[in-house]
Amino acid sequence: MSDQEALTPRVIIVRHGLLYLANFVGPGNILDPCSLVHVFVSPRVRAVQTFELLLPASCGVVTEVTYTDELTEWNYGNYEGLKDQEIRVSRKNSGLDKHSEWDIWSDGCEGGESKQQVTGRLDRLISQIKEIQKPYMRGEKPADVLLVAHGLILRCFLKRWLGCSINDPLEMILAPGAIAVLSYKKNDVNKPAFHVGVALPSRK
Repeated sequence: MSDQEALTPRVIIVRHGLLYLANFVGPGNILDPCSLVHVFVSPRVRAVQTFELLLPASCGVVTEVTYTDELTEWNYGNYEGLKDQEIRVSRKNSGLDKHSEWDIWSDGCEGGESKQQVTGRLDRLISQIKEIQKPYMRGEKPADVLLVAHGLILRCFLKRWLGCSINDPLEMILAPGAIAVLSYKKNDVNKPAFHVGVALPSRK
């Protein structure tokens, strides 16, 4: 990446998981705690535990941390605990989905969240992140933001970051403990982008 791209604020997303995330943390790595200006964490236990493993209090880095329901997993409502195929069978038996199969991306969840509700909360969070990072588009100071949350909601977040509807056909795999990096094209807060392949920052 160019020197200017390296200075552009990033949004680092981490799916909860107890794998080898510590390998990504530290000066010269994908996640440098000293470059963080804000951290947003789902208040659910697994996300909090992952965050505490990533940035233990003992590391000495002080940054603002917000535990926010905007990053909780998609609320499945009546479908909580059911597998996708079980949900489809249940809906068919209830007379729903006569002409197509249930798809969470389009149909949402009875008693839970619709795609519009999920989109709304993610868009609010994205607006908040942009306001935090906007003054530092050219590297005036390190201004990375870290998100620690869950698989489905982070995939939805990535779609909304790129301006896609959450039901657009963009297939993604985000394994437990996975890390991905988002940023902005040409230092423009109005051009959110996704790093396809991440070059590590130079070690100085």
